[in-house]
Amino acid sequence: MRRLTIRPLAALTALAALAAPALTGCGTQTGGGPAADPASDGGTVRTVRAQHLLRLTQTHEETGMTLLEGPTFGEDGRLVVVDVTAPAGEPKVWSVDVRRKTSRALHTDDRGAYTSAQFSPYDGRLYLTDFAHGDIVSLAPDGGDPRTFFSGEVDGTPMNPDDIAFDREGNLYVSDSRGLTEGVSQGRVVRIDRAGRKATVLAVGLAATNGISFDTGHRGLWISELTENRVSYLRLDGEGRVTSRHTALRVDGGIAQTDSIAVDADGNLYQALHGRPAMAVYDRHGERLATVEVPARDAKGLESATNVAVTPGGTRAYMTVSGPAGGHLYTFDALAEGIRQSNGG
Repeated sequence: MRRLTIRPLAALTALAALAAPALTGCGTQTGGGPAADPASDGGTVRTVRAQHLLRLTQTHEETGMTLLEGPTFGEDGRLVVVDVTAPAGEPKVWSVDVRRKTSRALHTDDRGAYTSAQFSPYDGRLYLTDFAHGDIVSLAPDGGDPRTFFSGEVDGTPMNPDDIAFDREGNLYVSDSRGLTEGVSQGRVVRIDRAGRKATVLAVGLAATNGISFDTGHRGLWISELTENRVSYLRLDGEGRVTSRHTALRVDGGIAQTDSIAVDADGNLYQALHGRPAMAVYDRHGERLATVEVPARDAKGLESATNVAVTPGGTRAYMTVSGPAGGHLYTFDALAEGIRQSNGG
């Protein structure tokens, strides 16, 4: 989804230009059975029908769109969601009570275009990526006390931070989606120490780096590359450095592109699709297991599923879906329990 620029409006225009063609998670409900779609091994891909939970936002007159992202559960059990294109003064971070189906504004400002959210295991604060300015901002869990955690160039080049994955010690691994507007492979993966003082480039030459998530053992990172519709795997050593890299998946998305990515307790990958209100689910060996879809009656006005959070310790999943009909939350049963890697980013 989604170049550092001095003017937020210019960044939002770039976001809208990209999104225009595509934009005009313990439960018991799962939908459907095996679908007729063939899997890569000759089997079948199950279709999971997501159920509507609530509409969170409407299209903003100022920006011409709304785009929900970054669902993540806080310790209070509430789901935090960001609206990438919310204008100044309107809620840019929301807190949602998924049981009561109610929401309240958590944070707004006159600057940020936030594309992801995740709570740090180190200090418990909520971290947001500001794609428009290359910053990473943190908030208190209640949405107050905003701080700029990291800002500036990395190896002489500004970032376009998209998603975040935390390691066990609280260091950040950031997908830097450079080259998005040019369609060239300038994307990076950047590691920032938990104090925000040292930034290290771990990988370069990626195609608009978007989703990022650790595998279940923290031995490597799954990275989705938006403009190539592929998922790469970066193996790490004990110091958090990349020792090898390979293409792990090629996603047959058609008009849709690979957006954010999440991993459940069984190591399954949930690949969000920018340009279709659906997610593709794979096992760690690359076998396509399922497609999560919204009901057909809703699909016309909802054209992008950007991310998912699976309830920690449970299987109920919450998917952010947006389009001309507004920004919505849909819910479904994940294939396995939620862990940190399936809770934000």
